[in-house]
Amino acid sequence: MQPPSLLRTADVVGQPWRNGGGITRELLALPAGERWRVRVSVADVDIDGPFSVFDGVERWFAVVDGAGVVLTVDGVEHRCRADGDALAFAGAARTTCRLIDGPTRDLNLMLRGIRGALERVVAGTVWRPRARQCGLYATAAGSVGSDDDRSLEPLPAHALRWWQDAPEAIAFDGAGWWLRADTGAAA
Repeated sequence: MQPPSLLRTADVVGQPWRNGGGITRELLALPAGERWRVRVSVADVDIDGPFSVFDGVERWFAVVDGAGVVLTVDGVEHRCRADGDALAFAGAARTTCRLIDGPTRDLNLMLRGIRGALERVVAGTVWRPRARQCGLYATAAGSVGSDDDRSLEPLPAHALRWWQDAPEAIAFDGAGWWLRADTGAAA
């Protein structure tokens, strides 16, 4: 069964982290259930603390709201901010989180047995996905369109637009999608 193409963070009930340190909203799990290979979630982090361990999982982490965090992954510190790139690390790594200046909201991509990436897309620039199965998470309301189709599709703030099978011409032939932020909104 294909997932919905638009998944709003506000429509997903928050679940406590396995270690009790925060709330996660699972936007997507493919396949559904505990045997997922791709999982996209949004976490609201209010306190410092350890991350749960996910053996055999590649994790990608990006701050989408708030001042950011310092993640310590196997003893190495990484400063993560909303305007920065995503951080990739092993799910089995010993990871702790320290808030920089108050709560944050973070986007997480977890991959089990497959390859993928999480990258920042800036409104007004072209985005060229590297796979037919891909998603775009918006931090501000806007629209998304493709080079070969001039129609715009609305994309609300804090929502994931997921393409289960992106058009081949866009995903592989060098064409791209672009994101336009609504007037007055920052993406």
